[in-house]
Amino acid sequence: MSTSKISWTEIDEAPALASYSLLPIIQAYTKGSGVEIETMDISLPGRIIANFPERLTEEQKVADNLGILGEMAKTPTANIIKLPNISASIPQLQATLKELQEKGYDIPNYPEEPKTEQEKALQARFAKVLGSAVNPVLREGNSDRRPAAAVKKFAQKNPHRMMKDWPTSGSKARVAHMSGGDFFGSETSTTMTAATAARIEFLAADGSVTLLKDELALQVGEVVDTAVMNVAALRAFFAEQMDAAQKEGVLLSLHLKATMMKISDPIMFGHCVSVYYQAALDKHAGVLKEIGANVNNGLTDVLEKLDRLPADKKAEIEADIAAVYEVRPALAMVDSRKGITNLHVPNNVIIDASMPNVVRDGGKMWNNDDQLQDTLAMIPDRSYATIYQATIEDCQQHGQFDPATMGSVSNVGLMAQKAEEYGSHDKTFEAPGAGTIRVVDAAGALLLEQQVEVGDIFRMCQAKDAPIRDWVGLAIRRAKASGSPAIFWLDEKRGHDAEIIKKVKAYLADHDTSSLDIRIMTPVQAIKFSVERIRKGEDTISVTGNVLRDYLTDLFPILELGTSARMLSIVPLMEGGGLFETGAGGSAPKHVQQFMKEGHLRWDSLGEYCALVPSLELIASKTDNAKAALFAETLDEAIGKYLANGRSPSRKVNELDNRGSTFYLAMYWAEALAAQSKDSMIQERFSKVAKDLANNEAKISAELLAAQGSPVDVGGYYLPDAVLVAKQMRPSATFNAVIDAI
Repeated sequence: MSTSKISWTEIDEAPALASYSLLPIIQAYTKGSGVEIETMDISLPGRIIANFPERLTEEQKVADNLGILGEMAKTPTANIIKLPNISASIPQLQATLKELQEKGYDIPNYPEEPKTEQEKALQARFAKVLGSAVNPVLREGNSDRRPAAAVKKFAQKNPHRMMKDWPTSGSKARVAHMSGGDFFGSETSTTMTAATAARIEFLAADGSVTLLKDELALQVGEVVDTAVMNVAALRAFFAEQMDAAQKEGVLLSLHLKATMMKISDPIMFGHCVSVYYQAALDKHAGVLKEIGANVNNGLTDVLEKLDRLPADKKAEIEADIAAVYEVRPALAMVDSRKGITNLHVPNNVIIDASMPNVVRDGGKMWNNDDQLQDTLAMIPDRSYATIYQATIEDCQQHGQFDPATMGSVSNVGLMAQKAEEYGSHDKTFEAPGAGTIRVVDAAGALLLEQQVEVGDIFRMCQAKDAPIRDWVGLAIRRAKASGSPAIFWLDEKRGHDAEIIKKVKAYLADHDTSSLDIRIMTPVQAIKFSVERIRKGEDTISVTGNVLRDYLTDLFPILELGTSARMLSIVPLMEGGGLFETGAGGSAPKHVQQFMKEGHLRWDSLGEYCALVPSLELIASKTDNAKAALFAETLDEAIGKYLANGRSPSRKVNELDNRGSTFYLAMYWAEALAAQSKDSMIQERFSKVAKDLANNEAKISAELLAAQGSPVDVGGYYLPDAVLVAKQMRPSATFNAVIDAI
């Protein structure tokens, strides 16, 4: 029998821990079926280690698995299950480096403010692991995200209880965005009529030219955009909203994507921090500069750098910072018990996960008294801030959504071949002065340009033609398969969208869409249309670019299902393979913290369970492997039973956690394999497994629960010890004996 490989990614934090429990089961069950599970380490420490081989011993070196998987994704045989990995911020990178260095890895520190050419080169090297370093490499196809049928059916029968009512007395919640000077207002776009090698350069007011980026390959038909954020307008916006929040008596909150947009959004975050704490920061500007305090990394970076000062000076600055809270509006809190605000760390509040929670919580966020309070949510750029405001207005008028009756908004997202829409890290720059940042082709002809002032944020994006054509085709396939309307969320008043609309109309004409409901709407029109339908229990397909793919596949699942981790995320790769993503990992750090403290891992591996089904189905369809098809079919049955019996992990210690959930999934899967009659050998093998698991259910459950209730040491946070993790994640000797004997 020929063997087909499934590449299972080793990643970070809670989902990485959970894999130690789940993978041995999958490998044991599929043994001898022509399905092989290989693991590929693309964790944050793994990517860092792979980036510095010349400084490491042979035992420490690891392969560039991300590069290997990236090439694999361009082949017809690719079958990759991608768990959520860290999109590293600079503080996360620094914490990982500290842990690696403590474990003997000779990896240099990250130079925050490079002065020498060597330090600049080192910073560029580290840039390869910051932000969304993984997804653009693997996503050689467009995104098909929707709730699995069994998951949605269960969610309606057993609606989650996290929804909070919108106050009938009226809500002061609102979204604030800029009205000018933002990316939306400045964006210009063009479609390439010929291939070229372009460059980005800064033309100063004195006529001097500085090269910012060279050898930028552009293809025929590629959509290219530039946009700029005017920081003077940005700071004025922040100041205005801070005054408004104080006057309105609401919390102030900032919602950005600082982990993904590792240059533009941290800069915007830093401007907000510096405006809010301006009185204190300006007073001590000279000292803070000397100690290297960086507001782009949040207030925490400033407070931590104060340790470099004499005690009396440190106390003086801390007192001046504390005094700011007396004259500024109250901030939304990340952890009120520890005094951690929305402005402490840039990756604590990430827009795609935070704004759905604002809607879910009735327009509120947590205040310093650990109470929910109406919030003014600042989302500076207009491109998508408007969809959240429209959602809030709908809830203020109609009340909270009902998970028991609401329909779904699935997503077809344009993301193949790094389909950029909000700028790429290597094409985002902080303007060094007043002048023009321009994109010119190989012959020196001007393609696009932006007028800038010192400190303005320039960004350029590219979206290739083939992915756009594939995206339109995928939308049509999903519309035909589901019978739901497919809505392209595009605004002709925006430069990028105007070019995309031309292509959408041209490529729709290549298909028979006579029986389909396919429309193009602005994001505000589309969100209103979709929300109206879901309140009626009707389904809609959102067909969007990369940003809204990110935002909507958190917004609607969090409201419908309580979490985005329960979405089916399929990426039909353009060369014929498949990438299967297992959900979002935004809550993973809190899960690990609880696990370390209490020995309880509340991560729900349902996303992994669900992703394995289409992964096995892909093998079955490509190789006529009947066993793979049977494993997929029975796993789907097991997932249905897992949900029906409420076997998801509890949030509380000494109750069912991830390990117990995975045990029940294994038992239900074995029962389904034993009950089927399509393959007698598999039926015979799993009859014994199912019997052994069922007969020992109480004993196994007791052994798994006995592992909880005490602090856990797994030898590290970012790079834990594999032996220690395996011991903690497989604590039931009885369960292990059954699985290992298969």
